[in-house]
Amino acid sequence: MRDSRKGECLWQEWTGEGYQPSLQSRSVVFFTNEHVDVEHDIVRRALASALQREGVADSLGGGYRLVEEGSVSCGHAGEVDGAYELHACDEHGETLYGDEVDNLIEVTWVEVTAP
Repeated sequence: MRDSRKGECLWQEWTGEGYQPSLQSRSVVFFTNEHVDVEHDIVRRALASALQREGVADSLGGGYRLVEEGSVSCGHAGEVDGAYELHACDEHGETLYGDEVDNLIEVTWVEVTAP
């Protein structure tokens, strides 16, 4: 029962298009649906746990440190032409390339520097 804890499935690694990382080239970006407060304990723990589970951090404590040093941003994303991959966009659903997304959602991105 790996995902039975509150918030366990909250975070995923961002593999979508259009989000421009602001940190070094070694950065890893995780995201969650909705705009969330990363200072909230359940949200923070879930992210630290995801970083550990995905091998970005060696331990839960290491995941917490990465979150502390990370960069948080909120925005919007959606699918383009029915593709499963998400594309970052503005609040009106338009991507950097002028495409319109389907199923516009709010997202929170957290960018951390991989050790």
